[in-house]
Amino acid sequence: MKKICILDYGSGNVKSVENLIKYLNYDFVISNNENDIIECTHLILPGVGSFEYAMMKINEKIPISTLKNEVLIKEKNFMGICVGMQVLAQFGYENGKFEGLGWIEGDVKKLKTQNLSLPHIGWNNCEIVKEDNIFKDLNDVRDFYFLHSYALEIKNNNEIIATTSYGTSFCSVLKKKNIYGIQFHPEKSQKAGMILINNFLNQ
Repeated sequence: MKKICILDYGSGNVKSVENLIKYLNYDFVISNNENDIIECTHLILPGVGSFEYAMMKINEKIPISTLKNEVLIKEKNFMGICVGMQVLAQFGYENGKFEGLGWIEGDVKKLKTQNLSLPHIGWNNCEIVKEDNIFKDLNDVRDFYFLHSYALEIKNNNEIIATTSYGTSFCSVLKKKNIYGIQFHPEKSQKAGMILINNFLNQ
């Protein structure tokens, strides 16, 4: 029986994620409670705003040791969205240097977009570089909604499963075992986002 926990740390686009999960008719809870994290089958970490603020709130609100045990030891399905993806890194370099969760080897740095303005906002395409079940039925609909100025520069290219171009090419979807990171907002990406989230929840 699938049960989804949308991790609530006082930051992140929780309501939009909630609406999508509700529409897809999955059992879910919005929580930072240790028991809920343990009892769920899938964990989703939404994110908006800065790396620094997100990590401050995560450390303050979420039982990190429990989350780490469920994701890294028990290998529970996990998805980080936007800043929720970025905090998987070792460090973030927005307004200084700040420590992330360190689950993915790499750092979050400002996009080098040549002459294009920041933030990168609006619809853009994902180029799948490694086939994965999360992309099932997405052959004709790969446009997703982005809103960010920073991106995770991953040291292990094998963990990059999709890229996007905006003046430069950056990782827009990563996968490491049971861990997914999604730079765009699937919860705001209409049909494509719905398909992608549903694929994740069916794993």
